[in-house]
Order: sequence, then C-alpha cells, then structure tokens
Amino acid sequence: MNRINKNVILALLTLTSSAFLLFQLYYYKHYLSAKNGAGLSKSKGSRIGFDSIQWRAVKKFIMLTSSQNVPVFLIDPLILELINKNLEQLKNTSHGSTSECNFFCVPRDFTAFALQYHLWKNEEGWFRIAENMGFQCLKIESKDPRLDGIDSLSGTEIPLHYICKLATHAIHVVVFHERSGNYLWHGHLRLKGHMDRKFVPFRKLQFGRYPGAFDRPELQQVTVDGLEVLIPKDPMHFLEEIPHSRFIECRYKEARAFFQQYLDDSTVEAVTFRKSAKELLQLAAKTLKQLGVRFWLSSGTCLGWYRQCSIIPYSKDVDLGIFIQDYRSNIISAFQDAGLPLKHKFGKVEDSLELSFQGKDDVKLDIFFFYEETDHMWNGGTQAKTGKKFKYLFPRFTLCWTEFVDMKVHVPCETIEYIEANYGKTWQIPVKTWDWKRSPPNVQPNGVWPVSEWDEVIQLY
Repeated sequence: MNRINKNVILALLTLTSSAFLLFQLYYYKHYLSAKNGAGLSKSKGSRIGFDSIQWRAVKKFIMLTSSQNVPVFLIDPLILELINKNLEQLKNTSHGSTSECNFFCVPRDFTAFALQYHLWKNEEGWFRIAENMGFQCLKIESKDPRLDGIDSLSGTEIPLHYICKLATHAIHVVVFHERSGNYLWHGHLRLKGHMDRKFVPFRKLQFGRYPGAFDRPELQQVTVDGLEVLIPKDPMHFLEEIPHSRFIECRYKEARAFFQQYLDDSTVEAVTFRKSAKELLQLAAKTLKQLGVRFWLSSGTCLGWYRQCSIIPYSKDVDLGIFIQDYRSNIISAFQDAGLPLKHKFGKVEDSLELSFQGKDDVKLDIFFFYEETDHMWNGGTQAKTGKKFKYLFPRFTLCWTEFVDMKVHVPCETIEYIEANYGKTWQIPVKTWDWKRSPPNVQPNGVWPVSEWDEVIQLY
C-alpha cells in the first residue's frame, strides 16, 4: 500500500512539473516574446530578426551592387547613428558571426545608400539585373548643373536618385556626383508628371528635398548584421553634415543675361585681380577650415557670385562674414602665419569687430563679424579717421553651400534678402562708385569710439 502511494505521488509530481513547464513555454511564446518583439524562431538554428523584410531587401541590394561593382556606401542617418555608437564592436565582428539583427531589421520604409557615380563604370544593364532579382526600380534624372554655364551642353540630363523596392521595403540610392573643389553633390528629387507618386511614400525620404553637398568621405568596410557594407570612416562627421548640407547653384542663366547687357571686363587688370582674389579666397578658406570657423561670402563677393557667377573686378577686395560666436582668439595669428599680415582691426569682440588682412597684389581680405539680435543680424563698420561707428542691418539668415571659383563655400540661403539689405532693389545695376558709409540702404550710425579705446586701433591702422 505504501509503495502504491509513493508511485502515485511521484506520478502526480511529474505531471505537475510537466504542466508547469508547458505553461512557461506557452506564456513566453504568446506574451513575453510578443512584448519584446523577438518572437521564437520558426526553424531550429535560425537567427533572431534575419527573416525580416528590411534585412532581406538590404541583403539582396548588397549582393546586387557587389556583383556589379557598384560603388555604394551606407548613408542612412538612423542606421549610421546606431553604427557610430557601436563602431568599435562592429570593427571586431567577422562576416557571418552575428547572432542577432540589430541594425537593418528595424521596421521602416527606406534604407538609404549613396552611389559614387563618377566611379561607376558599368551602368548599362543594372536595372535589368535588379529586376531579375525581384526589385522594382525607378530612376529620377534631371539636368546637370555643372554644364549650365556651357550653352551647348546646358540641359544634359544625369541620374540623381534611384528607388529600388523589394516587397514593402525600398532602397533609396542617392547619386553623388563629383564637383570642382573635391566634394560630392546630389540633386533635388523631383518627380516628373508620368511617374507613379504612390510607388513609395516619397515624403518620408531623408535625402532629396533639396540638393546637398558633402565633403568627400573616406570609407571603411564593416560587418553589419552579417552583411559587409561600406560606411564613412567618420560616421559622426557625415551625420553632422546632413542637416547643413543644403546646396544652391550659381544662377548661370541670369549671369549670361547680365553679361549680355553689361560687357565683361577682360582687361589685364581685371583678369589679374580675379586671379589674385581667387587665390586669396582659397587661402582664407583653408585657414578658417583649420581653425574650425564657419564663414560665408559677404558684401561685394556675395553680390558677384549671385549676380554674375564671378568676382566683381572693380571691388578690389574679398569679403567674408563670420558669426561672432565662431570667433577664435588665434584667428589673427593664424592668418599672419598663412602670409597675410593684419592691415587693420576695428571694434571689439563684443561690439563691431572687423578685421582686414593684406593679400598680395594689393588685394585686401575683409572679415565682418555678425551679431544676432532677436529679429535681425548686424555687422559693424568704423571710420578710420574719426572713430565713428556704423551698423549694417540684415534680416536673419541661414547658411547654404554653393560652388564659387572651384570651391565649396557658404552663402546666405536667403540670398536675395541679404543682397537687397546691403545693395537695395537695384543691385542688378553695376555701381563702381560706392561709399560704404552712405551708399548701403541698411547702414545707420552707431556712435563713436571713446578716444581711450580708439588710440590703440589707430595705431594698428
């Protein structure tokens, strides 16, 4: 009797344990896994997340570009940010050793790559191969802005964006073109009338709302979710460029019309000045880049870019703007070390600072520091003989990239408002006689420097 009771009790304990174990498995599968988004593998040995639509689309795209030697690299902001946080760990990850999908498996509509078009040697047939692999592809083209200044080539179209969709996920390929000044440029994504606007949710694209310019990135290969991809060697620098990458072109058509009305000055003096001014601007840009200081084309230099895509030959100087918060205490010594002696220093850091450096061939570099107020910005000017101060008012503005004298440089995005503030509504008409104390419509008196403060400035001048 005692033996039977023990067997019954043992059987009941075993049955209870089994039931509890089954309950735990059921609870994990239907509640915990759903809550954590992991789920159980459908087949033994499969890895978490690697059956996602996003990952499979990216994998096929990488297979396609690798087999066709298409020079692409990852520029997707969300994924690059995750990669940047785990970069050292990814560098030590070997191909195929990843057990979880942490980057490409996040549910989303797009993954963005950049294509270095100038390095691509075999575009023909690429679409056909992509379609054979199951992709539906859309090609967006537009005119090449690099050729706008050449009448016979103006209007030539180049590819700007590719959208390749696999199931519900799309790969956005941003086509980067090489520009003068050793930087990369991509165009605006504009859909033409015959294109299907429901092909993908275009409004969610993170590139293409406007043209963009980027430093040419050095690339490195890493293994991400078991896939070998190229990424910028400094992901953080590329990410920081994205929100400030907007690019605006020189207005070649308007420049041609300007020179039809006002003949270009091709005298020896004008050609020599433009050459010297270009060299001075390039030297100034190099010096300020080493200091980490943002600058933009200002005053007559900005007007020359906007009105005639060139340096105004009778301006006799190069004008740059810098926000006062970007001022560096070693800026003067940096320019002097670059071979540009200080010509004058007016004002103080907290009020109306202006620097002028002497370039070769009597070409001067003027740097105006801009101060921000609640509803406007301003820079100062000082009359050397009297110490009178002047203030030049501008509407608030942001900075965009452009190309000028074979360089990638900043200009105010709100260019027309900036120029009209400084030169009025008749800025299209060349004015060779210009009095900076009276001519600008945005100038107003701003007091006089005290003698005690002015003596030191006079000595520098």
